[in-house]
Amino acid sequence: MYPPKFDYAAPRSLDEALGLLSDRGEDVKVLAGGQSLIPMMKLRLASPAMLIDINRLPGLSEIAESDGYLRLGALVRHNDVGNSDLVSRRNPTMAAAAPWIADPIVRNRGTVCGALAHADPLGDWASVMLACDAEVVATSASGQRTIPMRDFITDVFTTALREDELLTEVRVPVSGSRTGGDYQTLERKVGDYATAAVATRLDLDEDGRIVGAGIALTSVCSINTKVTEAEALLIGQQPSTELFVEAAEIAARTATPQDDVRGPAEYKRDVVRVFTRRGLATSLELAQAG
Repeated sequence: MYPPKFDYAAPRSLDEALGLLSDRGEDVKVLAGGQSLIPMMKLRLASPAMLIDINRLPGLSEIAESDGYLRLGALVRHNDVGNSDLVSRRNPTMAAAAPWIADPIVRNRGTVCGALAHADPLGDWASVMLACDAEVVATSASGQRTIPMRDFITDVFTTALREDELLTEVRVPVSGSRTGGDYQTLERKVGDYATAAVATRLDLDEDGRIVGAGIALTSVCSINTKVTEAEALLIGQQPSTELFVEAAEIAARTATPQDDVRGPAEYKRDVVRVFTRRGLATSLELAQAG
C-alpha cells in the first residue's frame, strides 16, 4: 500500500521546525529515522497531513557528557550509541542494549529519541532509560521542559509530549566509577521484537554496598515497566545471590505477559526471573571491576 498524500517540510533550524509544529499541531508527524513511522504510513495506520523532516537540523546528532549527564540528541542513531566509546565507558546498560536493537538497517537509520517518542511497548530503549533513571527534554516554541522517563510513557504508543513539542534530547545520569549494567533479551530471530527482556543497573559505594539500582521490563507488560519494588529492595544492601533471587521474583510477579506465538505467559515470566537474576549478577561484576 501507499500512504495518502501529505505535505513535506525540511526545516533548516530548530525554530523553524518548532514553528511548524506550533502551527499545524495534530496534523503533523516528525520524521527522524522513520523506521517505525514510514511502515505505519504505508499501512495507513498513520495518516499525517504533514511530515516535518528534522534530519537537517544542526546540533542534534551529538553524544556528549556534561553536567553529570550523558546527553543524546534527537538525531543520534542506534548505531551511534553502539559505536560510542563514551557510552561504553560511562553506561554499560546502554552499551549492552545497542547491538540488540532491531537489525543493521534499522540501527543505521533509526534514532534513540524517535524510538522513545514512538513508545512501542516492545521497544528496548524505553526500558534501558527507565533502568538508568533518564529524563527527556521536550522543546516547543514557548520553551523547554524536562520529563522523567518514568512519567514519559503514559500508555501504549502514547507519551506525555504535547502536539507542539519535539523530543530534542534524552539525558542519562552518569554514576561513579563503580557502576555496572546489562540488557538481557530473548528473540526468536535476529531483528525480531523481544519475547522478553530486562534492563538492569547497579551502583556501588566504596564498601560494596548497593546505592543505586535499576530494573525495567520489555515486552511483558502493557508498557515498558520500571520494577520499583525490586529496586527499593536492593538499595542499601550488600549484594548477594539470595538478594538477586528475591529481586528476580519481584520482577517476575510484576510482569503481566500474554500467551501468544512467542510462548505461554508462564514461560515469559520465568524468562524475566532468569534474566533479572542474570542481569544483576553481570551488573555487579562490572561495577566491582570499576
